[in-house]
Amino acid sequence: MKSIAALRSLVTALPVDLEPTDAELEAIEQEMPLILADVERLDAYIKTLDRPASELDARRIRRARNRVLVERRDLTNRAAVLGGAA
Repeated sequence: MKSIAALRSLVTALPVDLEPTDAELEAIEQEMPLILADVERLDAYIKTLDRPASELDARRIRRARNRVLVERRDLTNRAAVLGGAA
């Protein structure tokens, strides 16, 4: 029986540089307002999982959903102005 230990370096070869590039970090930074808005939206939904949604919960969810839409619009507009894709 052949041992897999000899083949391990071939099977699990990793790239030398595991850090994100400057371009990837910049893309994350550009999308951060949208990411945070989406986290807020998910938090609003999570608060209503174990109980019926009250009127306050419905407003919180609606506000969070609108904020996500605004951030998506702004991100798309920034990408269009800069000539990139969102």
